[in-house]
Amino acid sequence: MLLRGAAAGLAALVSVFAPLASANPMANKGNFTYNDKHFLLNGEPFQIIGGQMDPQRIPKEYWRQRLQMARAMGLNTIFSYIFWNNLESSPGQWNFRDRNDVAQFFRIAQEEGLHVVLRPGPDICGEREWGGFPAWLSQIAGMKVRENNGPFLNATKDYLDRLGADLRRLQVTNGGPILMAQLENEYGSFGKDKTYLQAMADMLRHNFNIFLYTNDGGGKSYLEGGQLHGVLAETDGDPRIGFAARDKYVTDPTSLGPQLDGEYYITWIDDWSSNSAHHITSGNQAAMERVVDDLDIYMFHGGTNWGFENSAIWANDRAMAVTSSYDYGAPLDESGRPTEVYHKLRDMISKHVPAGSIPDIPQAPSLAEVQEFSLEPTLTLFETRSAQPDTQSAQPVTMESLGQSYGFILYEHKVTKAAGGVLTLGDGPRDRVIVYVNGAKVGVIDRTYVSPGSVQASLEEGDLVQLLVENIGRVDYSYKLKEQQKGIVGNVTVGQGNVLEGWSTYSLPLSALPSGLSGGKKVTPKDNDPPVFYTGSFKLPSGAKSDLSGDTFLALPKGIKGQVWVNGINLGRYWTVGPQQSLYVPGCYIKAHGRSSDIVVLELEPRADTQLTGKGIATREWGNNPDPDAP
Repeated sequence: MLLRGAAAGLAALVSVFAPLASANPMANKGNFTYNDKHFLLNGEPFQIIGGQMDPQRIPKEYWRQRLQMARAMGLNTIFSYIFWNNLESSPGQWNFRDRNDVAQFFRIAQEEGLHVVLRPGPDICGEREWGGFPAWLSQIAGMKVRENNGPFLNATKDYLDRLGADLRRLQVTNGGPILMAQLENEYGSFGKDKTYLQAMADMLRHNFNIFLYTNDGGGKSYLEGGQLHGVLAETDGDPRIGFAARDKYVTDPTSLGPQLDGEYYITWIDDWSSNSAHHITSGNQAAMERVVDDLDIYMFHGGTNWGFENSAIWANDRAMAVTSSYDYGAPLDESGRPTEVYHKLRDMISKHVPAGSIPDIPQAPSLAEVQEFSLEPTLTLFETRSAQPDTQSAQPVTMESLGQSYGFILYEHKVTKAAGGVLTLGDGPRDRVIVYVNGAKVGVIDRTYVSPGSVQASLEEGDLVQLLVENIGRVDYSYKLKEQQKGIVGNVTVGQGNVLEGWSTYSLPLSALPSGLSGGKKVTPKDNDPPVFYTGSFKLPSGAKSDLSGDTFLALPKGIKGQVWVNGINLGRYWTVGPQQSLYVPGCYIKAHGRSSDIVVLELEPRADTQLTGKGIATREWGNNPDPDAP
């Protein structure tokens, strides 16, 4: 996200563009504010040259390299979303370790000569699972998100207070890198509750002694809904539209100041679909010229949606499930290596800043290749469930009611009366549901399609019906809380009004790998079998270490759909439909010095005639294939 902080545009860049004074966040207290035309750092005009980088999408071991690459492109400021759901996955249980150690990310940014703009939400959208909200919010009585609602305000206050305790010492007024903080996130696209916005502003000001700004689309309703008295109003999108819109629709003088383009999309994100191609800027001359001319970057470096952390985007009456790769066609690719547009932007920035103020680009080693290796079927997913169901009920229960946020949930019903016809799932499928009868797959119902498909079932007394629901990602932007509840909501019927009552439900969050994967047991998959875990190992080529030199992209050329773990770390989802056809494997997650790394693959649709294999590729391939389960 590159932001224009002076009305005169890029030519107004000043000599403040320099490394920060000290790596010690308490050494030199400072001040960051603004007048009607300029941002002011310690009283002097300051042009923000910024890009978005979210630390929780990047391995902690690689934070410094990514920040050095930002500085070497000419950026002086990093904008970072904070993901509440990663920090507080259960109420009151906080995790600021590893990728969640955002304070350390900001300290490293300062050491590398970068300022920081904090974007804490609580809603951050950002193609993040439920916009960064923890799933457990949906289980609190009376909860209404992003409203002047007591339960939501209480939960948010706990979050912002805990975040403030970790970060307030790093604000510019304490000598740290944090210049300002964003209030909410494009709230004018959601609502116009000024009482709610004021409550959010009060919480932020209680924790941070820096000024706030709002960021909204360049339209009348967006700006009127999202602007708040006493808070600097800014816009995103095309600056030609946004800047003019702010001048026209924001009349409160307490919300006026220098123009700032809060998000200008260099391209767009990818979603899983046979009909959705990979979005890219490098190599597209017209797109690169537009970016360089505007010199606006929303996503400098996208990173990765590890594990189950991606969102879905509700658009055109379907859930567009965001891919594991959050490459975003950004100047710095998912593996932290510069693209063609990176170099073009660097060239442009270098013409407008003092000579020698941009450091040399650090040398990144080439990506590693790993020879093809075999994966052996070891255990079925259904074997890993608990001996007894987590709950038994007349109707299916939601994932959240079991205290589960991500992964899979299995519903089982023993048929008591013969019935036939189309299987209907509650108020409609919310995700991807694989239907089994007596252990054999009979169909898939998939919300990533406008028409999710239907399954015809002919059931006899004594048959076992199993519904495996995969949480493909909560919608990152939604008005209705109930849309965020996962699993099956409502009755399951067959044909005309034949309600199936009596369900056993099993929670399968896969927050950790199941036991039994290393016991030497083997299974023999058949077509239409339930999901199977495959195991194997691989070694890095000679000379590659546990760092950037060991980075690779894992391809599973015969896989259909599933999840991958390397040395116990959940890398994310794969799906033959594309456009993503390989998973980023950081070298820091791989064992070096000739040692073997363990790999586990959960294949949701195993086949009898397929030997599953994997390989590490150095040149990434994107593409689309037909969906074998397309409705």
